[in-house]
Amino acid sequence: MSKKLLVAYFSASGTTAGVAKNLAQAAGADLYEIKPEVPYTKADLNWMDKKSRSSVEMNDKSSRPALADQDAGIIDYDTILLCFPIWWYVAPTIINSFLESYDFSGKKIVLFATSGGSGFGKTVDGLKGSVAADTMIVEGKLLNGNSSAADLKKWLETVL
Repeated sequence: MSKKLLVAYFSASGTTAGVAKNLAQAAGADLYEIKPEVPYTKADLNWMDKKSRSSVEMNDKSSRPALADQDAGIIDYDTILLCFPIWWYVAPTIINSFLESYDFSGKKIVLFATSGGSGFGKTVDGLKGSVAADTMIVEGKLLNGNSSAADLKKWLETVL
């Protein structure tokens, strides 16, 4: 049985976008960008500034940045490969916004991330509360740098 795949990604600076596009190509998946209603500026992403937008959002676990749209068509997919940068050892809160905007009942979500140094940490636990109880969320892989399409395909076979 062929599964219909979607790579949904959030990328504030462009790094994760490149990884997500490579992943979608390797998986033969559709691609959807999770966009904030208000795009992030370089100042917003300054993690050293406690008053920057990203710092304020990440310090408030209930923060749910507004999405630009809700056109991902999740109902059409069996498996979602969800890509994002790791912020403060977890997924950015806009990922919770995305997950809470759709019904993922009975679907499988495989997480992929880019990171400047940390791993997934408690990312899976931090996202489980944003989806239905029967949604399977699994930790995928940190995809830093350029992985070849062949390497990505081989690895995807183990998680799909």
